[in-house]
Order: sequence, then C-alpha cells, then structure tokens
Amino acid sequence: MKLKNVLLDIEGPLAVVTVNRPEKLNALNKETITELHQAFQSLDDDNEIRVIILTGSGQKAFVAGADIAEFADYTAREGKRLSKEGQEKLFNFVENLKTPVIAAVNGFALGGGLELAMACHFRVASHNARLGLPEVSLGVIPGYGGTQRLPQLVGKGRAMEMILTAGMIDVDRALDFGLVNHVTSIEELIEYCKKIALKIASNSPIAISYAINAVNAGFNYDQDGFQTEIKAFGACFATEDFEEGTSAFMEKRKADFPGH
Repeated sequence: MKLKNVLLDIEGPLAVVTVNRPEKLNALNKETITELHQAFQSLDDDNEIRVIILTGSGQKAFVAGADIAEFADYTAREGKRLSKEGQEKLFNFVENLKTPVIAAVNGFALGGGLELAMACHFRVASHNARLGLPEVSLGVIPGYGGTQRLPQLVGKGRAMEMILTAGMIDVDRALDFGLVNHVTSIEELIEYCKKIALKIASNSPIAISYAINAVNAGFNYDQDGFQTEIKAFGACFATEDFEEGTSAFMEKRKADFPGH
C-alpha cells in the first residue's frame, strides 16, 4: 500500500499511524482522509495487529484542522457532501473499528484534528497540546462529528462554550474535562501510549471488539446499549477466546489469545 501523507510503523501487535504533512501542520485534506481510511482498513483486517496508535508528524501538531484552502469556495451542496463523506470514510469508521485506536495528541488538535482525536477510542496528550473547535470563527460549524462527540465526552455546557467561543483549551483543562485520559511529555508520548497499548494487546481481541461495539451503542440513539451488551456477552461464550481465557484463569497461567 503506497501512501503519500500517512506513515505506518508496525511493531509486533502494535501499529503507529502518523499523519505526515508537517508543512501544513498535518491538516486534513481529502487525499489524506482517503489514505487514513485505507491505512485503518488494512490494519483492522490484519489479525496480528491488536492496537493502533494515531499521531501527527513533528512536535507542533497532531492535526491542526482541515485544509481550508481545499473547500473555501464550496457550495452548500458540496459542503454537505464533504461532511457526509468524511464522517463515513474516516471519523465514524475509526470510532467503529474492532481494533482499539489511541490518539497520541502531540501539539495542536484543532477542528478536524480534534474531531479525529475524539473519534479514536481514547486520547493521551503531550504537555504542549492545545485542543479546540474554531470553526465558528470561519463562519461554519464542526462537520466531522464535533458537535456530537464533544458533548458526549465533556458534557453539553462545556462543549457549547468550546464550540461557541472557538477557543482552545490546554491539557490541564482537557484532562479535567475528561477529553484526554493522560498527559505526558512530548518525548515520552508514544512510549506512554505503547505501554497502555501492550496492556490492551494482552487481552482477548474478540472481547475487545464486542466491548467497543457495546460502548458505542450506548451513545447511538438508534440502538439499545443494554441489549447490545446482552447479545455481545452471550456471543463471547461461543468463542475460542472465552475458552482460552477461562482455562488460563483456572489453570493459573497467562492467557494466549489468537487474533481477531
């Protein structure tokens, strides 16, 4: 797979995906969104990959937003299509992957960048990270899920203030809000994420995929999260992972789970 704007680094059960447009502060254009979709799809299909870490190249930005020059002269119809296709191809796609995705937020995560980080299953940030949705200062609103995921993560009032002021928050406030799970130095960010990822990778990949689906169902108004959990819980009993996990527990040994 040949990618122009995305780097892939695979290390055992872990994969690091890096948005690589440092001259544009890793801003998202349509080409990069397509490449990220391709990268995530290939990794999710690989049974050996247990966890994906997503980050940006350099130390200034995770993703500093969308590439505004690309859509500055769009019509209303083109804008609607841009939002719909982007959500389907990348943001909703990442959120619903069966492989966990950790956002390693190194620097600015603004607009589409914060929306991409929020689509990941959780976030770890470096001390220099700054997060925000500045779209209303450009006469538009967040279009890649920001108006939906930010309230889910930080609450309606805080999300309203962040979106309506178009302001940025620092990592201390992001941690206080629950927008990020951990804060570390820029130098230690990826290794910190890898330590968490290895803990995840030691668990049942099938159970993890069911858990992701069940948690997401609770935030989807078209689904009943409790019913999704009941069905997934039952389905786990018919898996090799359940047989291995329970056997290992009773035999007092470490479980050795197969791939997805």
